[in-house]
Amino acid sequence: MILVTAATAPVGRSIVEQLTAAGRPVRALTREPAKAGLPEAAELVAGDLNDPVSVRQALTGVSTVFLLAVVPGFTPNFLAAAKEAGVRRIVFQSSASVDDLAGTQPHQVAAFHHDVEQAIRNSGLEFTFLRLELSAANALQWAFDVPAQVKAGDVVRGPYAAAAGAPIHPADFAAIAIEALTDDAHAGRTYTVTGPESLTHEEQITLLGEAIGRPLRYEEMSPEAAREAMGPFAPADVLLDDWARHLDRPAPVTDTILELTGHPGRSFAQWASDHRADFTA
Repeated sequence: MILVTAATAPVGRSIVEQLTAAGRPVRALTREPAKAGLPEAAELVAGDLNDPVSVRQALTGVSTVFLLAVVPGFTPNFLAAAKEAGVRRIVFQSSASVDDLAGTQPHQVAAFHHDVEQAIRNSGLEFTFLRLELSAANALQWAFDVPAQVKAGDVVRGPYAAAAGAPIHPADFAAIAIEALTDDAHAGRTYTVTGPESLTHEEQITLLGEAIGRPLRYEEMSPEAAREAMGPFAPADVLLDDWARHLDRPAPVTDTILELTGHPGRSFAQWASDHRADFTA
């Protein structure tokens, strides 16, 4: 049995969908199973990582876990329950900002993921770390609620029009995770993950407009205004610093999707087409 945490997040949902489509047993951990909208073939379990009782129940009979960690302080109870349940391997969605050689991590996002990685290593469980480049996380979409902006008009406001990113399609990240969950050859490995192409913020919004059939325009905000406008859960300083570093150079692009899955990564244009409904009223 495979357990998927954060099962209604884009990557977790795609993992569940792909596993059930392949006839693989999968259990989905979500706070509200009745509202999850996940495939009927999946086994849904109510709970979250901060609830030790629900975690123990979710881990019963599980061999591998996809872990997306968004809550602090969960690791001791989670890892103890995983060992008690006989879990063999944890596939952890980490951050490529983690610096293995640094005494102090560069920022809070890196520090959080570094600490979780170290706890997993120290647990003695098998692991695979999938380190997502910050520039590949498609943060513009959620930090500035691009779907809501597009529904309201043809102008998307955000910082650094020329900042480059390499957004990854959630289905591609999910396919990588499934390979790591189901093939023992990936135990003990760390992979850096990005989408297949470097695109500026302005280019991404143009492609999004083409996907929905509207001439969208990117309007650049100052970093100061962007910090004020950013969503409450976005790490503003981390994102703004990363975007500023990619103003005069392409975003990093890896071949991890092709290496692990055997197929090239989906383009941003494909992502925009697949998510057209998110941007229309």
